[in-house]
Amino acid sequence: MTRIDHNDSAKYVQIRRDLHKIPERGFLENKTQAYLLNYIHSLPQQFITIETWRTGILVKIEGSSPEKTIGYRTDIDGLPITEETGLSFTSTHEGMMHACGHDIHMSIALGILTYFSNNQPKNHLVFIFQPAEEGPGGAEPMLQSEEFQQMKPDEMIALHIAPDLPTGTIGTKPGLLFANTSELFIDLKGRGGHAAYPHLANDMVVAASHLVTQLHTIVSRNITPLDSSVLTIGKIHGGTKQNIIAEHARVEGTIRTLNLDSMKNVKKRIENICRGIEESFECQITIDYGANYCQVYNDEKLTKQFIDFVKRNGSVQFVQSEKAMTGEDFGYFLEEIPGFMFWLGVNSESGLHSSKLNADEDAIHVAINLIIEYIER
Repeated sequence: MTRIDHNDSAKYVQIRRDLHKIPERGFLENKTQAYLLNYIHSLPQQFITIETWRTGILVKIEGSSPEKTIGYRTDIDGLPITEETGLSFTSTHEGMMHACGHDIHMSIALGILTYFSNNQPKNHLVFIFQPAEEGPGGAEPMLQSEEFQQMKPDEMIALHIAPDLPTGTIGTKPGLLFANTSELFIDLKGRGGHAAYPHLANDMVVAASHLVTQLHTIVSRNITPLDSSVLTIGKIHGGTKQNIIAEHARVEGTIRTLNLDSMKNVKKRIENICRGIEESFECQITIDYGANYCQVYNDEKLTKQFIDFVKRNGSVQFVQSEKAMTGEDFGYFLEEIPGFMFWLGVNSESGLHSSKLNADEDAIHVAINLIIEYIER
């Protein structure tokens, strides 16, 4: 059964395009929040309670004869990426882009919210518009907030677009879906000097080079081959000029593991190696793990029920997902509340976090109708 028609679909596509133009960094989503609130306030308010938390929003719809509260979460922030899609509705915020599909996520959430504000559900529903998913991490502090705890759902649902899946395809799996992730920032401070007198300085370019080489032995030599782990150094910077010995260097990377103990072991080895570099090069090192996201672990029972529902639904195709090293802070909600996340196919040639990501907007009405029907059943 179709819950939204062609005219409704066009409306949510336009909402997506409006939001696509105004991507904002985590906890700075002021225009985005204002746009969302303006739309939510335009809906019938008979069953609705609205709360804000920082730049996020919580909306509760009272059920007619509730047995439980179902939460639906969408993320709302953008990424510091210069858009190269050539779309007519390209980002108007220089150096920012919705390159992870959060504009699609929000338009879907508004579509579901609109339907249930006009058609009172049996159970309570809570819509969570969460800031700062891309960093520094909004899920964990939002989960702990008084506003969230007052509306805390009994179970939670979320989706993420999948560029590599065809439109009309849904993918997920029970258990572990996304990895534990951690950012990694390492600063090395030594003593600068003239390139002609290296013996009077402590060169942090050399120290950082040794550090990077040793860091890349951790996964291959300290983590069991039976557990997938990744340590990637994506950026290194040191020095100011070719004939000046660098006093400072900075190494930036990411850690991803499918096992929480492995994450702890990787960090322990990083710290041990850094102590050794400090001794070897007579320097000081500081480590910052930045944003840390726990694994996304789908509740077995709820996920299997959802998969069975999707397989019976004639409007979509189901594919069994594999574990992914992707990071998603929705995992913090799932640590405390049973629920699941699933992939929504959007058929884009370019992938997540690409400056050329171009999601198929037909996926919006596919997801809205599917989730409405799932919640109603």
